[in-house]
Amino acid sequence: MRRSLFALMFVALPAGAETPDVAANVDGHVLPRYRTLAAESAELAGAAAANCASDSAQLRAAYGAAFDAWVAVSHLRFGPSEQGDRAFALAFWPDSRGATPKALGRLISGADPVIDSLEGFQTVSIAARGFYAMEFMLYDPQFASAGDAGYRCTLVQVIAADIADISSDILAGWEGGYANLMRLAGNDTYRTPDEAAKQLFTALSTGLEFTADTRLGRPLGSFDKPRPNRAEARRSERSLHHVVLSLQALRDLGARLSDGDAKLDAAFERALQRAEQLGDPVFAGVSEPQGRLRVETLQQRIAEIREIVRNDLGPRLGIAAGFNSLDGD
Repeated sequence: MRRSLFALMFVALPAGAETPDVAANVDGHVLPRYRTLAAESAELAGAAAANCASDSAQLRAAYGAAFDAWVAVSHLRFGPSEQGDRAFALAFWPDSRGATPKALGRLISGADPVIDSLEGFQTVSIAARGFYAMEFMLYDPQFASAGDAGYRCTLVQVIAADIADISSDILAGWEGGYANLMRLAGNDTYRTPDEAAKQLFTALSTGLEFTADTRLGRPLGSFDKPRPNRAEARRSERSLHHVVLSLQALRDLGARLSDGDAKLDAAFERALQRAEQLGDPVFAGVSEPQGRLRVETLQQRIAEIREIVRNDLGPRLGIAAGFNSLDGD
């Protein structure tokens, strides 16, 4: 599978550019979100241990809250979340080759005892782990009734425990040292405060790109061949919800980096209003001209944000984007 890789190269601009307060961004934007992810993931593990049934309202609610918390940090793909492929283990998507259902199917059909311990489970394919694997187990009828009921229960519980363990490790990495690498630049990771600020700008830029080109672009496909079944988390009807959550998180980061720039905030507001008016939770409407136009309009609103970030905010921070890509299928 071709993984989504974030790459952003910068060219220094003339002196006099602003440097945002990196410590304030870390303490106000990054750490609270990772703390929420760790807490909600622990709740998910507890809910799965108490009731592993796929139709359990408590389990589904805990899953939704933990997944929300992940989407709210999913743009922060650097540092502890990237160590040991943690982010991929939490969120293996896009999955253009259907690796997740295949991996889960092999485990269930063979009643593989590797799931009997967390340590054992963490050796399996990343495709069988994380929020998207859990979605199959809770919301896909085929997997909600596949194989032995006891095995399915154990699998749901170990997936949840794994999500909690990874989330806790990411938070520990931030609180145990990585936050200070950003706060106190002048180390091998961030030589200057500007480098730490550029890392946050990268998160904003690539987060917007991922939402526009992947969360919206995959189900849009082409006019002749729309791909609604490629929408993110469509089984749990979270596709549009993820776009909204991502925009809300990126709006907060953008406001912090831009010192509350009104033009940027207004662009985010227009995009969020468009998203909230869409009324198409899984982008099923992309198969029809009018429905497609509505999703394309949302994509255009995000493009407007990206233009402001690139042409206004970047130069203000002394950053010029030389290359910016998300390598997907």
